[in-house]
Formats: sequence, structure tokens, C-alpha cells
Amino acid sequence: MNDDSLRGKGISGVSRRRFITGTGSLLGSAALAGHGVPAHAATTAATAVIGSGAHVPVLVIGTGYGGSVAALRLAQAGVDVHMVEMGMAWNSPGSDGKIFANTTSPDYRSYWLRTRTKQPLSNFLGFPIDKDVPRYTGVLDAEEMGGIIVYQGRGVGGGSLVNGGMAVTPRRENFGAVLPSVDADEMYSVYYPRANAGLGVGTVNPTWFETAACYQYARVGRKHAQRSGFPFVFVPDVYDWAYMEQEAAGTVPRSALAGEILYGNNYGKKSLQKTYLASATATGRVAISPLHKVTSVAPATGGGYTVVIDQLDTGGNTTVTKTVTADRVFFAAGSVGTSKLLVKLKATGALPGLNGEVGKGWGDNGNVMCGRANHLWDPTGALQSSIPCSGIDNWAAGGAFAEVAPLPTGIETYASFYLSITKNPHRARFSWNAATGKVDLDWQTAWKQPSIDMAKTIFDKINAKEGTIYRTDLFGAYKIWGDHLTYHPLGGAVLDKATDNYGRLHGHPGLYVIDGALVPGNTSVNPFVTITALAERNIEAIIAADL
Repeated sequence: MNDDSLRGKGISGVSRRRFITGTGSLLGSAALAGHGVPAHAATTAATAVIGSGAHVPVLVIGTGYGGSVAALRLAQAGVDVHMVEMGMAWNSPGSDGKIFANTTSPDYRSYWLRTRTKQPLSNFLGFPIDKDVPRYTGVLDAEEMGGIIVYQGRGVGGGSLVNGGMAVTPRRENFGAVLPSVDADEMYSVYYPRANAGLGVGTVNPTWFETAACYQYARVGRKHAQRSGFPFVFVPDVYDWAYMEQEAAGTVPRSALAGEILYGNNYGKKSLQKTYLASATATGRVAISPLHKVTSVAPATGGGYTVVIDQLDTGGNTTVTKTVTADRVFFAAGSVGTSKLLVKLKATGALPGLNGEVGKGWGDNGNVMCGRANHLWDPTGALQSSIPCSGIDNWAAGGAFAEVAPLPTGIETYASFYLSITKNPHRARFSWNAATGKVDLDWQTAWKQPSIDMAKTIFDKINAKEGTIYRTDLFGAYKIWGDHLTYHPLGGAVLDKATDNYGRLHGHPGLYVIDGALVPGNTSVNPFVTITALAERNIEAIIAADL
């Protein structure tokens, strides 16, 4: 298809040189967008409701990292984009004046269509802590499937709304095992820097860190790691570190220091609403429909694709079903969302040309959690920043990288808490269950044992050195390991297998995957910078070759 035919559909051509030149404005503006302002003051303004019968040049399913990159770069290339998001816009404060609920006081805003919370730490001091909440299209989805709970963000901004913002670029020597078909030199010279700039990544001031009461827990974690011979590293984050210091000084409303993380962050975190999505909607070419769930994508008679979308209310009920046409469709609903939708569409005949790799290669990024009970002379602090800033790197020797995580309960716990990322080799598969009309995942909880073994290479040694023990009151009765969950779902539509080497789905031209579903199960660190950088790489190639 040539440029003239695309322009006839409202898509203008763009050269590789023009595209690269045009990205420069984002690298300054997106990194500054939303600096230290309330979430509702910097959310995307271009929320819109797509009408049934609409025809759009590009439809992006999902507003997380990959989808946001695609929307921005396409818009900068002169293409009109409509994004549909299953979750809410999260731009209106509740009765308490806040967009998001506090971690220690979950309410109707906290969970996606649940009537009881499903917190990662189910117990504290031996007592269950989950509670009943009203059913609502809340910000965190705890999706139970295939022997694992997958935590996912629901709303405009996707996972960026609910993660800790740890923006880690994998070590160069580990990249070949992460994305073997991708040129590492290009990623580290071009796309990782572009992603970090666009996301507004920064690192805690190490001088301030040394005396900040809110990071006493991290300094204790450092001491224990170093005494056992493990490298301790500061980890970049997308939190506004200047705002964090102001929180500690008491000159701005508290956000990270109010324990806000699990159910959203009201002020300091630079979620996608403040970076890529803000820049995308500022182009005037990107509109977003919240509370819209795509149920079908199929080739249209006259070319392009017919997309069926359910509009939802805040109870999760379908209020209207719409049919729109898109010349091109980008699947960016997250690893689970994209994989489930593609598996369903292939099995039910809507997209019969998809190949047999769709649904394969899913992993949990080797996530496993644990806590340690410290001695009384090692308090971790009643005030803890909810934003982690450090980790313990034993990847080369033991296959584990451990985030020194907060436990922001508001009381002194004498506990060190960790989220480990491990080199777990197990991969699961999504498959269509015709009897239930749903997609199943064949993950088994027993597959977490390699992750536990790898995490133990760090924490067994620390416990032996410090004379400490594991906490057994956080994940159930006498249960040490949080082996029932993942925050980092990856894979299911693996790059260069289910797609070509740039995310084009085989068998159906004009369909693309551009999210974490492309990454085969593990990134060796927190994954969103890699997802963002890969999206930057792929969309540049797609614009240059396809448009």
C-alpha cells in the first residue's frame, strides 16, 4: 500500500528520518509533563466516547505502556488514533478529594469488579486483612487464573497506575536471554534511552537517601545485603523525587509517604497519564474511550477490521454494544488481555489466520515475595515510602534480583520485605475452553518452586548471617513465600513467533501486538521499561515500512 492510498484514509506518510526527528519534542516535554501535580490535574483531557459505526485509521486496544507509545508516535506521524480502555479515566476525585484510595484503607475504587479485596499480603500479625468492598470498576484487577493471581492495572494508563514505578533497564549481558531476536546494540543506544526519557525516569538523591526516615527500611536492607556479600543497587523510578523530598519536608500533600501505591498514587508518581498519554493527546490526534471493552476483531468486507466493543458502567455491566471499523488495530491490552483476546479470536474463527504460537510463552517474570523478621536493633521505620528505590542483585550467581520493598503499615514492624524477580524457566499457555466460553491458563502453583529456590540464594544467606528468620504471617497461616501471584505478566504473543520481529501478527495484515505479550516470560528486572523500549523500536519500524 502506498502513501497516497493511506492518505485517502486519513493516514499521512512519514519517512524514517522525519519520524526520528519528530521524537525530539517528546523527550523534553514528556519527561516534564505533570511534574509534581495532583493526578487529576494532569490526566489526559481527550477522553471521548467512540460512536457505533465510526471508522478510524488506527484503533489501539489498551492504554498501558505499549499502547501509549504507539498512540504518541502514530499521532506525531500524522495518524489519527482512537484508544479504547476497559477501565476508567481516573480523572475525577471521590468524596475525600482524592482520585485513588490509600493502600491501608481500600474502598470501592480499589478493585476491579470484586466484592472482597484480594490483597497480595493476605495476613498481618496472624490476622486476615481482606475486607468486603462494593463491586466497582476499580483500579486494580486481581485476576485468578491457572493457579496464579495476576495483578493488573485497570484504567487510562494501565499498569502505570498501580505499580511501584521501578524503571529498570536490564543489564546488557542479560538482554540476549530476554529478547533473542532483537538487536541489543540498537536497544541500548537508541530505544532504552528514548523510553527512559519519555517515561521521566530518575533516581533517588543518594545524599538525601542516607538520612531520610522514610527509607530506613531500605538502608536496613542494604546493610543486610552487603554484610552477606550481595551487591546493593539504587534502582531508577518514575516517581518525582523532588516531590518526594517535599513530602518528607511537609511542604506538599503526602503521596508516597501516605502509603499510596497498590491502588494508585495521587500526586508524585509520573504515570502514563502525565507522560506519554499527555503528550499523545496534546497532539490533537488521539482520543480515548474509557470503560470500553473489545470483544471481537474480524476482517471487514471492504478492508480493515470490524471491531465489536462493549461500553461498560461502573458495575461492569454492558450498557451498549458498538461496532466500529479500523484500518489497523494495535493489541495493547497487556500480556493477559491481549493473549486471551487473540486466543479467543483464533479459536472462534474471527481471526483464523493467526498461527499456533498465539497463547504460548507466558511467564510470571519469576515473581515471588517474602518477609524477614529482624532483630529489635534493626527497626525498619514506622514511616515508609511506598516507592522502592533499591534492590539486591544476585542474578548472575543465583538467578534472583530482589526489590527491597516497603511495608507501609504506619507502625514499626521490624520486618524486611522483598519482591524477587527470578530466572524461572516455566512457561504457560492460554487455550480456549469451548465448554465455558472462556480462555484458560495452564500455570501451576508448583512451578513457583524454582523461584523460591533462587530467592533463597539471597535470603537464606542473609538470615544465616544475621541470625534472623522468615516471617510466616504475611501470606497465610505459617506460610513463608508469596508464590501465588505475579505483578509482571509477560508473553502469550511472543515476538518473532506469534508475530514477526516487529509485532505484526501473522496471517492478518494491519494487526499488531505492541505490549508485554511480546516478551517471552522474563526480563530479569521489573519489565515496563523494556516493554516501552520495545514498543518504541517496533512502532518506528512499522511507521517507516507500513505507513
